[in-house]
Order: sequence, then structure tokens, then C-alpha cells
Amino acid sequence: MTTLPLSDVRVLDLSSLLPGPLATEMLADAGADVVKLERPDAGDEMRSYHPRHGEASANYAILNRGKTAYGVDFKDPSQIETVLQIAADADVVVEQFRPGVAERLGLGFEAVRAVNPDVIYCSISGYGPDGPHAGRAGHDLNYLAESGLLGVVTDPAGSPGLPVTVLADIAGGTYPAVVNILLALRQRDRTGEGVHIQVPMAQNLQVLSYGYVATHQAGGGWPRPSAELLTGGNPRYRIYATADGRHVACAALEQKFWNRLAEIVDLDPSLHDDAGQEAAVTAALADRFASGTADHWRALLANEDVCTTVVSTWEEAVAAGLVEVDSPDRVATPDGGAEFATNRSPLAPTLRRAAGTVPYPSLETLHGSPWSPVTATNRSAGVTA
Repeated sequence: MTTLPLSDVRVLDLSSLLPGPLATEMLADAGADVVKLERPDAGDEMRSYHPRHGEASANYAILNRGKTAYGVDFKDPSQIETVLQIAADADVVVEQFRPGVAERLGLGFEAVRAVNPDVIYCSISGYGPDGPHAGRAGHDLNYLAESGLLGVVTDPAGSPGLPVTVLADIAGGTYPAVVNILLALRQRDRTGEGVHIQVPMAQNLQVLSYGYVATHQAGGGWPRPSAELLTGGNPRYRIYATADGRHVACAALEQKFWNRLAEIVDLDPSLHDDAGQEAAVTAALADRFASGTADHWRALLANEDVCTTVVSTWEEAVAAGLVEVDSPDRVATPDGGAEFATNRSPLAPTLRRAAGTVPYPSLETLHGSPWSPVTATNRSAGVTA
């Protein structure tokens, strides 16, 4: 595509690790010119992560492919002045320092706004800019734990399990950052004004708990593990073991799905109405699923509309086409040698750059303006290259 939605947008990325870099990668996929500033020498810590593809960190490649990266010492006042000069030409600045750190470095919102009045400045933090938790360190697991979500579903001994992925970083950090940046750009098109966006990851997790909050507001209390519809208290929404140590995920919530599932697994007719006898139905359904292997249940359920599926291995998910390991989105290793496929972009094909090979961002030395030439900009002040 010759014109992508963000082809006239310049993004200065001061973030590291996951939430901010993934957000700016999505903006880059939509055409934004993203310049990423990292620590000198070692760069973003994600560069050191395993697994590696030759000299390249595969994690770093997925989160930063196609950006331009430069090493900057944020503790050097002279280099801070250079960063401010870069920020003066940016449409969007994304930072992920703890609250107050950007200000102490001389790169806070007010400092950037002084050289760039209509900037969209996005701050991603664990707990927001103020309040009793603002200055605390944390990671994804901490945010999930403190938000109440981690303890919602427990094992038979009452212990919560590790989440399947970094939910807080992505659902509480990356996606709210992208959404708010796009909204702020749209608002600036109308008003010519910039804005400071705060993205607190822990608090944003409330979006994931909308149903629990609704139940509480309606007088139903807070969720109890193994007692609610979605926390393990209902036979229609549970994970059951199979005869060969695999599992089946049952989500037959609607009555038509439940009725058909009860027939397929040959559940005793007296247990088809699960209301008021949830524990007995759960035990009976567990016995039925434990009587067959995963392959047996996969074959039996394959052509049935019952919202019940075998829990796949990664190999099975790839074979089914639900995980793409040979994506046309590829990245070249730092030495310009081998290429490897990166993660599938969530952006629609018509709204993102064409799939192909993009450079793995080597850590360069900054000389002059880092921005590539552009022919248009949506900056209200009319700033161009």
C-alpha cells in the first residue's frame, strides 16, 4: 500500500520490554515511522532474551521489527537535549518509566510539550501516576494478583495458577495505549491540541473483570472460586480430564449446546437439568470424559455445535491453522543473513504494511535527525521533515 493509516505519523518510543514496544510495533505496522531509543551498548533488555535465532533475540524481533533504534544515555544531560530535539518533531511519544522518572530525566510531558505543543504523550505504568501504589515496581503477575483476577479461578486445593500469558502487559498496557493514541490523534485532527495519556496497567484490568463488577453492583457480591458460572462452579464451563491425561474444555453455556452435549456424552437423563445439582452433574460429566481419550472426544465432537473442544497441544494448534509459524511477516537477522518469521499482526491486512521482510533493529549511533523523509503530516502545526 502506498498510503497507510499512520504513514504520516512519527513515533518516538522511549519504552522497553513488552507493553510499550508492542504498542509502537502496532503503530509501525499501520505505517508509523517509529524511532526507538534504548540504553547504549546493551540496548533494550529484551535484546538479551532467549530464544535466539542466530544473534537475534526472537522476542525482541517480534516486538520491534522495522523500527529504527539508537543508543542514548538518558543520564547524560547533553544527550537529553538531543532527545528533546527528536521529540520536537514527533507526533507521538511513548514512555514506560516509573512515574516521576521521565520528569527527573527532563523528558516528562511538560518538557516535551514545551518544544512540541501538540504532542500526543503516552505514559504506561504499573499503577498510574499517583496514589499509594504509584512508585512500586511490578510485573504482569503482580498486577493480576493485586487486581483480584488471579485468585478468581483456583485448583482443588484453592491455589491460583499461573496465567496463560502476560495478560496485564498486553490487555492492560499495550491495547489501551494503542486505542488511546489513535483516539488522541483523531482528537488532535479536530482541535489541534495534544494530550498526556496515562495507561495504568493494573487498573485497566478492570475491563477484563466487567462481569464480576456487574454482579457486584447488582448485589451479587464478588466472585468466589469454584462457585460461579465462570469460576468453576458450573458443569457447563469447566475443564475435564480425559483417559489419556489430556483435557477437554467445556463451554456449553447456552441451553441448546448443553442439551446436545448431554446427549453426545451419554449423560444420565436425570442429570440433564443441572440447576441445583451442579456438583453431581460436574462429577458425572468428569466420569464421562475420563472414559475416553482426547482423540476419541475430538472425533466425537468434531462436527457438533456444542462449544466443547479438546485442549490442543501447540503442534495441534499449528496443524489446525490456528497458530501461524510461517508468517509472511519476516525479519532479517542483524548480520543480514538468515530470515525468520515473526508473530502474526492483529491488524487487518488493508490497514497495515504489506507482509515481507523488515530489518532487525541494530543499535545505531545517533547522527542528526533520525526521521526518515515524509511527504505529508497530520500535525496541526504543519511540521514536516
